[in-house]
Amino acid sequence: MHGTTGTTSQRSNVIVVGAGPTGLLLAGDLAAEGVPVTVVERRPRGISNLTRAFGVHARTLEQLDARGLADELVTTGQIVTRLELFGSLALDISDLPSRFPYLLVTPQFEVEKLLLRRAEENGATFVYGAEVTGLAQDDAGVTLDVRREDGTAETLRAAYAVGADGVRSAVRKALDLPFPGHSVIKSIVLADVLLAQEPDRTAAVNGMGTAFGFLIPFGDGYWRVGGWDRTRGEIPDTAPVELDELREIARRAFGSDFGMHDARWMSRFHSDERQVPQYRVGRVLLAGDAAHTHSPAGGQGMNTGLQDAANLGWKLASVVNGQAPDGLLNSYHDERHPVGRAVLRSSGALIRLAMAHNPLQRGLRSLLTLIAGNVRPVARTAIGQITGIGYSYGAPRGAHPLTGRRVPDVELQEGRLYEALRAGQFVLITPRGTEVDHDDRLTVTHWASDRRTTLLVRPDGYAAWASETAAPESVAARIATSEMRVSWRSAMRASIPRN
Repeated sequence: MHGTTGTTSQRSNVIVVGAGPTGLLLAGDLAAEGVPVTVVERRPRGISNLTRAFGVHARTLEQLDARGLADELVTTGQIVTRLELFGSLALDISDLPSRFPYLLVTPQFEVEKLLLRRAEENGATFVYGAEVTGLAQDDAGVTLDVRREDGTAETLRAAYAVGADGVRSAVRKALDLPFPGHSVIKSIVLADVLLAQEPDRTAAVNGMGTAFGFLIPFGDGYWRVGGWDRTRGEIPDTAPVELDELREIARRAFGSDFGMHDARWMSRFHSDERQVPQYRVGRVLLAGDAAHTHSPAGGQGMNTGLQDAANLGWKLASVVNGQAPDGLLNSYHDERHPVGRAVLRSSGALIRLAMAHNPLQRGLRSLLTLIAGNVRPVARTAIGQITGIGYSYGAPRGAHPLTGRRVPDVELQEGRLYEALRAGQFVLITPRGTEVDHDDRLTVTHWASDRRTTLLVRPDGYAAWASETAAPESVAARIATSEMRVSWRSAMRASIPRN
């Protein structure tokens, strides 16, 4: 590539394109494992990413807890323990089996601020004001052509590259990958406003007739209010937003505009449902909105991307550091693509129910909300999907029932599991009194209770292997031998790839 003032070349083991939440978490994880990582971001340094994300769900908070960031983030936002849907269904999430039984409402820039600090502290390199203009890969690595704001051209080279550069991903386009799907709503209006008459501090979604709206409290006096007017047709995202437009939508969706005033931010966007067919193409991987985009209902978009990064980071670090074969990266697509598809379906169902306007659709919505409100397993499933704690990865046939499942933050003799996961390693939980010979890539801990299960937990907090029958001495003997060392390394390499 030839630039206006010359060509330079930089090398790194991994290039992450995009410094949004997904790219920042991934870069921090790689850098923490000693992987030289360069982050390429189109925005200039210090320019806030004013996007639509506003909520952090329980599973994402657990992943941030495993990085020592969750407690600090919680201080920046508003805790919401109840989700109100369609005016008649209230989902209580205060009894979630998690250390974080709530939705944390906080602006996306607060999430990015913590993740950026961690990535920089661990040594990640950032290239700001740079746009990817071309991509080529071979058996040894990936080459990215980058153009800076001043027009200069640069060539970056790495063993692997990850596109975390959003819905309009330049990496995805350079790979010539399709992004099948469609627009669900053509023009959603958003604003952060003060309300003269505040409702209960819950997250609410509702739709009446030709209007759909949602209300989310930030906790600092401002509320995120969004909505859509079916009668207005297609309006370009660039069209100006007037607060009167949102007031009218809220009055029709909720029966009141709550006296909204003093907007500090307003925007307009269209909502798409799309997913790329492959999250991996050779040495290039896609994550976050570059791989999937969902309706805003349920607030799952940013959360799904962050969990993509948590799944990919330890695998990519293991491969780059020579501790696992390249084939481990195939499990990233195998595990995360089905989750992305499930989020598309669940968030899409929420937005369609909220948009129900004819008698048949509204009757179906009433029936479904009645079932969800009175049949606890249905409610638990819905809450598990929205909060992310209900998703698990498939396990090989005959495996222990825990295999592939999310492991909650259990108490250990040495503290909490998610504190132990902060080392970025596999954690082996053994019965009390068990002595285990192991190398420095495995953290060995013990149950605080008398439980006899032996459980191997992946760095992303999912169970890789478990046994109810292995006696303490046999566990110790197996781990002390190359057989058990191969066993846990094989678990890491296979990463339970099938759903």
